[in-house]
Amino acid sequence: MGQQEIWDTETARRYDTPGTGMFAPDVLTPTVDRLAALAGDGAALEFAIGTGRVAVPLAARGVPVTGIELSLPMVERLRTKADGTAIPVVIGDMATATAPGAYALVYLVFNTISNLLTQAEQVACFRNAARHLAPGGRFVIELWVPELRKLPPGQEAIVCHTEPGYIGLDTYDTLRQHVVSHHFRFGESKEAELFRSPHRYIWPAELDLMAQLAGFERESRHADWAGAEFTADSRSHVSVYRLAP
Repeated sequence: MGQQEIWDTETARRYDTPGTGMFAPDVLTPTVDRLAALAGDGAALEFAIGTGRVAVPLAARGVPVTGIELSLPMVERLRTKADGTAIPVVIGDMATATAPGAYALVYLVFNTISNLLTQAEQVACFRNAARHLAPGGRFVIELWVPELRKLPPGQEAIVCHTEPGYIGLDTYDTLRQHVVSHHFRFGESKEAELFRSPHRYIWPAELDLMAQLAGFERESRHADWAGAEFTADSRSHVSVYRLAP
């Protein structure tokens, strides 16, 4: 299933969860705070802008934001919050599409670089970020750390998250560095809804090498947007790369 089929009208309709999940203030506020500080007085470009979860509050902070997005239904959802003048969007693939202008900041949040399913596409994404940045500009990526330590020999799946009415299950293909996330939602009935998305997982060191190939140096890496220390036990990271001046 291709990305355009995954991020369809039904997915876009159900994507926003105001006040909860990744839209919760304790998740979203530190993200916007950090990105606003990194953008400074410059403009920002969001790869895979989606429904504007981050772009809308970032623009409200006075940062000019442009987006690139593959899914028309997701952009249609964004347009209920901000018009094309407030937040322009180029329809296309984040590895190849171009937006006009030069930016102080390009950012890619919530594991979305893993939606690119080959190493070559992921490297191309870094190079595309570099093309859009002014000298000294920054590329920021939020990404999870592959949880292969939880995967015993011979086992192909792990439970990544559970809560009332929800189970998340990841199935791994370690030969190709692929993982498929299965999201099961259910109520009191015997039936459940399933949403699946394929990803290519990336080790932090591999991500750093991709950055070097595109002309970046890593400036910082933290475990979250608030600046917690990144350790061997961190489940995700926020990595900031800077383009040579």
